[in-house]
Amino acid sequence: MQAPLVQAFFDPATWTVSYVVSDPATQQCAIIDPVLDFDAKSGRTSTASAQKLIDYVRAQGLEVAWILETHAHADHLSSAHYLRGKLGGRLAVGARITQVQKVFKGIFHLEPAFQADGSQFDVLLEDQQTLPLGTLELQALSVPGHTPACMAYQVGDAVFVGDTLFMPDVGTARCDFPGGDAHQLYRSVQRLLALPDATRLFMCHDYPPEGREPVWEASVAQQRAANIHVHAGVSEEAFVAMRQARDATLAMPNLILPSVQINIRAGAMPPPEANGVAYLKIPLNAL
Repeated sequence: MQAPLVQAFFDPATWTVSYVVSDPATQQCAIIDPVLDFDAKSGRTSTASAQKLIDYVRAQGLEVAWILETHAHADHLSSAHYLRGKLGGRLAVGARITQVQKVFKGIFHLEPAFQADGSQFDVLLEDQQTLPLGTLELQALSVPGHTPACMAYQVGDAVFVGDTLFMPDVGTARCDFPGGDAHQLYRSVQRLLALPDATRLFMCHDYPPEGREPVWEASVAQQRAANIHVHAGVSEEAFVAMRQARDATLAMPNLILPSVQINIRAGAMPPPEANGVAYLKIPLNAL
């Protein structure tokens, strides 16, 4: 099987990495974790980051088969809905997104018409479910812990891990959001680290230490040897104690309130009100 071609797009405003993974034999591709630009001061959205993906897809003559979300992100808005309108493709996410939708429908007291059944997405994926990508096969791997709905996506020797892992010198994702679980995250990471040593792991974010430029690819062997939170020999109990203590010191992400409201809608805006304007909510003392 031919290795997939992976092109990364780094968004410095949110430290997010989006990907286009394609089959060189057929030019079919999947877009993973695309960003919708958002200015919190003005409440304005824009599509400059999405346009970079569009330009690349068109320049390479690619056909979009899938637009994939690894989870309902709390640090950036998704442009999946916008991209589907521009490029086609089917929008997919882990089936447990319904759990996340139910929690946040309550927190944000969303309109009664909002259905917490995943129907905003085209496909709800179960663990080990496969999707065709030209001559390649894309497999969904359930990796809960950061959120209940987290999915990694494997195509050949490449795995897109979402927020489950960061680069080895940064560690792992937090587990203190609703439905997060440090025990589950440890087991999810072990699932990824059991893959062959040369497997390429692609992160959704990089928060580089001072003096290092952003990077987003590491092998399983590199993660197993050097990840500061879960390198080989770290027990589940030690990891959970570290993760819980660390999470207790972390502030909420800057964009958690706007991003979750959009991302549980698959990147669509809330329905406009009677004046034609769509609104986001800020729940007081709820998180």
